Amino acid sequence: MLPGAEKAFPVSWDQFHRDARALAWRLGSQGNWQAIVCVTRGGLVPAAIIARELGIRLIETICIASYHEYKEQGGLVVLKTVAPQLIELADGEGGAILVIDDLVDTGQTLRVVREILPKAHIATVYAKPQGRPLVDTFITEVSQDTWIYFPWDLGLTFQAPLSGSKA
Repeated sequence: MLPGAEKAFPVSWDQFHRDARALAWRLGSQGNWQAIVCVTRGGLVPAAIIARELGIRLIETICIASYHEYKEQGGLVVLKTVAPQLIELADGEGGAILVIDDLVDTGQTLRVVREILPKAHIATVYAKPQGRPLVDTFITEVSQDTWIYFPWDLGLTFQAPLSGSKA
């Protein structure tokens, strides 16, 4: 789904914070979480909120690029995987690992994550129908043809990253 699509779902900072806290509330009763793996970059903000709310100190990243120039979803590139110690923990006590992302769209990114951390609990703030089966917990489902405008992408108009680098 490309920006400028027929259906747009702009999310304010306040709304995103409420939705991420709601996700933390839902996750709090589902397990004894020992660590969070956030999918960068979209998972960084909700992971910080969830870590605070659930008192989780061990936070790791998995860096996967799938959107390029905020326009098209292209091939996946794993830029950084999870630390070996966390993979060992996930293999032994996979139910103790939370994977956090802002959104599941087609599910391509989370398929890669699931291969690396098969026993982890995957949670997203928002979910679209194609990717929904890959998520264990989410807060809001939006239609596949909706583009979510996250608060870090918005000013009064779309704000391109300062670096000018590829998304």
